[in-house]
Amino acid sequence: MTGMRRVVVTGVGLLTGLGVGTKETWEGLLEGRSAIGPVTNFDASSLRSRLAAEITGFDPMEFIDRRALRKMTRNEQLSVVGATLAVRDAGMEGREFDGERTGLFTGSSKEVSDLAKLVDAVVESTDDEGRFDVRKAGERSGRFHPLYYVEGLQGASLFYISAAFGLKGVNTYFAGTSEAGMSAIGRAFRAVRRGEADVAIAGGFDDPVWWWAMSSFDSLGMLTDRNDLGAAAFRPYDKDASGAVLGEGAAFLVLEEYEVAQRRGARAYAEVTGYGSAADAYKLLTPHPDGRGLVHALNKALRDAKAGPDDFTYVAAHGSATPQGDVSEARALRAVFPADPPVASSVKPATGHLVGGAGALNVAVAALAVHDQAVPPTLNLDDPQPDCAFDWVPRAARELPVRGALAVARGLEGQNAVLALRPV
Repeated sequence: MTGMRRVVVTGVGLLTGLGVGTKETWEGLLEGRSAIGPVTNFDASSLRSRLAAEITGFDPMEFIDRRALRKMTRNEQLSVVGATLAVRDAGMEGREFDGERTGLFTGSSKEVSDLAKLVDAVVESTDDEGRFDVRKAGERSGRFHPLYYVEGLQGASLFYISAAFGLKGVNTYFAGTSEAGMSAIGRAFRAVRRGEADVAIAGGFDDPVWWWAMSSFDSLGMLTDRNDLGAAAFRPYDKDASGAVLGEGAAFLVLEEYEVAQRRGARAYAEVTGYGSAADAYKLLTPHPDGRGLVHALNKALRDAKAGPDDFTYVAAHGSATPQGDVSEARALRAVFPADPPVASSVKPATGHLVGGAGALNVAVAALAVHDQAVPPTLNLDDPQPDCAFDWVPRAARELPVRGALAVARGLEGQNAVLALRPV
């Protein structure tokens, strides 16, 4: 690792159901508030799970010009706003970026664009018995809304953010679930550390609170059906855990080479010191019972950071409230930290599960915990599942000396990612 450059977090941009802005979300987390409530932006009555953490009072026109908005899905809107908030927080708004030395890395679970633009054309392409006719669809291909294809581009966030800030450097879009946003930040960290870029904007975002995404997760059995509990339905590590609640939002960071940040007098929240990723290689949608992929990812992050278990006092945990997931996560943490373990907490009961943005949010939480020397609680943890034994910081935030923090993300297909941070 000789000659590797130091990398610091100088900007954090958060957009969640708790508020538009890092201050709003962070204060909400420390105060133990939750943004979860009944779904309002569509009729969810046919679903088992009818709860979500929606963003309210959000006007994208405050951040994005009208012409660009016409071609964006809500997914891209969240990405641009998250990146803009991070740039503002880093004190870089209005500054001319060195485009070729600034990287951009984004992650999300975007699958399709606005299906409303597709439905009318599909309906017109049915036969007399109401079945979809491929030949008729081909004859009427001109009936498909042209913006449907533009909006459907998975990595469109790279274009919109780079165009907004004039970024011409190294870039990648990561498709996935919780690990996608963290993979973006991990790649950004490596780009700055290795000298590919001096500055990188990186993060994750998602808009899963609409009928297509919610019906998909609902059919997979990943979501809670305890609609009667409202915000208390999301209960990671608890005996009554019954699944997740989805939330929309974005979490972006500005990463800078340490000396570059020093020269401009930037505030640094934390230093990023290591990154590790690994796969369970077990079963689709089912984590390994002992969290072996997470164990490997944690150990890789520790080695990359040249650190030991005793160097960390906090873990921004995954905590998706699925019994198998919670137990395997707890087992992995106990395996890596057999003595004097850190405390850990999941913020998902407050923000909802941001899917592609969840891992990036955990990195932001870890950076803020290092900076403020305080950690947010795990809400709704009233009766811990015995197999999940760990200090999950239940119910209330806690002030403590955060010597180092780890952020965890786990994907649906067995991916695991971990980022290590410490005070600057």
